[in-house]
Amino acid sequence: MKPIMQTLLANSIDYAGLFPPAKLDLPAAVANYAQYVRSDDAWMLGRFILPASRLEEFDEVAADLLPQSRADGWKLAALAGSDLAGDLKRIGEFNCRHAADQAGAAAIDTLECKAETPQQIRALADETPDWLQTYLEIPIHEDCVPLLAAIATSGARAKVRTGGISRELFPDPDELAGFLADCVNAGVPFKATAGLHHPIRGSYRLTYEDGSDSAPMYGFINLFLATALLREGLEPAAAAVLLLETSAGAFTVDDDSISWQGRTVGRQQLTETRRQFVSFGSCSFREPIDDLRALGLL
Repeated sequence: MKPIMQTLLANSIDYAGLFPPAKLDLPAAVANYAQYVRSDDAWMLGRFILPASRLEEFDEVAADLLPQSRADGWKLAALAGSDLAGDLKRIGEFNCRHAADQAGAAAIDTLECKAETPQQIRALADETPDWLQTYLEIPIHEDCVPLLAAIATSGARAKVRTGGISRELFPDPDELAGFLADCVNAGVPFKATAGLHHPIRGSYRLTYEDGSDSAPMYGFINLFLATALLREGLEPAAAAVLLLETSAGAFTVDDDSISWQGRTVGRQQLTETRRQFVSFGSCSFREPIDDLRALGLL
């Protein structure tokens, strides 16, 4: 494997097997994660994502699968619902239970919420304890700058939805490129979620059901490289073109760099990019990896 891929993909895939299109039940998703953390590909694995409302159920399902060593403990991200105070209480109680001697090693250090206004962002920041890193999913079909300014001031991070199980859930490439550029300009770290099962943009089935429609989906390598090049001065319009790139042959991957249309980023630039583009959520861990192997990148 080329060293640049480790820089690009380390701890990058947050596992969201509970959510569409996989929509697994909790025992199946937890069993998958337990397998993934022991696999040779575990270096690419991020957090297990679940609603805060299901933490007690998670305890029952995962009791025999969690490691005992704190060094090997599972990291989880909890999704908040409409009752933030109740969800924060559940998260605190969960972490206390798993800090006890003989308890399975797991901890929630990340909270994911939705916010649509700077006022909502400030209110969420005031209510959330400092020991939780908060990601705020914001709309990108309008001006993101005021929202990102509020996120930056609060110490939170942004979250962008890049697809879903229907065509209308995929944002316009100019909107998505604009969001990436605004995050770069504001110095706001972010994660992406939904519709990022594949490294390179292409037309893929929207769900795993027989007869599912297909639609163009964004590629996570496209997004990572667009963010890196925006940090190097690429214009948002050109970043939108990169987000639409469907040819794997348009990308040149060497040991220490990745290039697209004569524009190159090296390992140090990608290391800095990963501090900003932290991770992406996928309901499949295997599908992105299988595609990377098919492309000869792993």
